[in-house]
Amino acid sequence: MAIWSPAEKKIAYDAKLCQLLDEYSQILIVAADNVGSNQLQNIRSGLRGDSVVLMGKNTMMKRSIRMHAESTGNNAFLSLIPLLQGNVGLIFTKGDLKEVSEEVAKYKVGAPARVGLVAPIDVVVPPGNTGLDPSQTSFFQVLNIPTKINKGTVEIITPVELIKKGEKVGSSEAALLAKLGIRPFSYGLIVQSVYDNGSVFSPEVLDLTEDDLVEKFAAGVSMVTSLALAISYPTLAAAPHMFINAYKNVLAVAVETEYSYPHAEEVKEYLKDPSKFAVAVAAAAPVDGGAAPAAAKEEEKKDEPAEESDDDLGFGLFD
Repeated sequence: MAIWSPAEKKIAYDAKLCQLLDEYSQILIVAADNVGSNQLQNIRSGLRGDSVVLMGKNTMMKRSIRMHAESTGNNAFLSLIPLLQGNVGLIFTKGDLKEVSEEVAKYKVGAPARVGLVAPIDVVVPPGNTGLDPSQTSFFQVLNIPTKINKGTVEIITPVELIKKGEKVGSSEAALLAKLGIRPFSYGLIVQSVYDNGSVFSPEVLDLTEDDLVEKFAAGVSMVTSLALAISYPTLAAAPHMFINAYKNVLAVAVETEYSYPHAEEVKEYLKDPSKFAVAVAAAAPVDGGAAPAAAKEEEKKDEPAEESDDDLGFGLFD
């Protein structure tokens, strides 16, 4: 097997990256902090078929992307360069972005709290029996964890927030968690950004449902309508409200002046004599409600069986 020189490896890597850029239009930019080689291999196996995972040095990836954008004239690739910060990799895919993102999230591995690591989450030690003998209480005393001796073992009385998110893990905290067998952290590839046909957006967009989109669209239409009404600018969304407001204005003018038209006459009549409106409402109510009782009575009469006569028995009263 031939051994490649560093220059040949760079040429091969550049060719592979350029090929993937031409072949795939969707890319997930993922953070790979604390991800081991075996874990990365499992992720590659799980995504095999419609996705390709490519890792590499940021400087090499930036150089290849910049040169490929210049040679092809496709400057959309340049939007990837600012995203290549830290320990990141690229997942090229032809599948559904949400499904690929969910598949990547499955491959998380539990990890112990090592000294000097920055905690990605809050670490809380639950109450209960630790299984440690009383000679181990010094660890708990240093960390101000309330304990008691129960049946010859140390028992934690209350939950304790041992490490806060963003803090570095100390030697005492790491030793205690190791003794308790707690692996508080989990690491895997974390999607940081999404590239889709030249557009770059946050991975939270992948979690949006159709209901969320409809709600946001409705909120946007409401804002456009409010703005259009405020500045009296006609739009498709504001047109119905403008017509109704205009009709109200015309009706108000007709009521206050001698000018009139058929629909305004009825309103004027009600304003002159409000009792007419009350009579009209009262007259309309029984029309709807009176039919039901009558129908119910009719039904009762139909269901009531006819009384049997003595003649039906085959003899009369005096036979």
